[in-house]
Amino acid sequence: MSVKENLENIKSNLPKNVILVAVSKTKPVEDLQEAYNAGQRIFGENRIQEMAEKYEQLPKDIQWHMIGHLQSNKIKYMAHFVDLIHGVDKLKTLKEINKQAKKNNRIINCLLQAKIAEEDSKFGLTFDEITNILTSEKLSELENITIVGLMGMSTFTDNKTQIDKEFASLKNYFQNTKKHQTTNCNLHTLSMGMSGDYDIAIKNGSNMIRVGSSIFGKRDYNQ
Repeated sequence: MSVKENLENIKSNLPKNVILVAVSKTKPVEDLQEAYNAGQRIFGENRIQEMAEKYEQLPKDIQWHMIGHLQSNKIKYMAHFVDLIHGVDKLKTLKEINKQAKKNNRIINCLLQAKIAEEDSKFGLTFDEITNILTSEKLSELENITIVGLMGMSTFTDNKTQIDKEFASLKNYFQNTKKHQTTNCNLHTLSMGMSGDYDIAIKNGSNMIRVGSSIFGKRDYNQ
């Protein structure tokens, strides 16, 4: 099926409260333009340089989400346009995002990444570490960022029971952290679920999913 048909098929089965992030990493601008023409306005990239290049070439009403692991020294290249940064797993990173956002007279939205998977390769914070950040006095000093929610990635496995358990743990923690509301912390987004498991994520309360291959087809991981 075409990109347009894939998008229409996915969106027709999504609850209205669930935001679809089209994960376009490694895909050519032409594919993104096709998705844009089909009505998609939110795209996720995992490399800052690639995202910045696509930003220059595509319509400016697109919301760009940085979904990859962050390198602090590259945040400056996206600070003037990025809409949401997903994988924040250090207070130090939040400080750098705040610094670059201030230079651009912006407030940048962020998600804290929780480590819910059993795989060592997955990044993320423990629930205790997230609580420590949310209650930190240092966080309140960062006036150019807003933490709008949490994100998590399940273990790469066919065991749906395990995936369900991991997503449920983050949902329960998310529900309990909503009390941590401050001027720069407004928790309303729970980002869980990708092409292979977003149905389980939505069942567990996810209101933002990141879908790539189901929209654009399989990608070349050698790129």
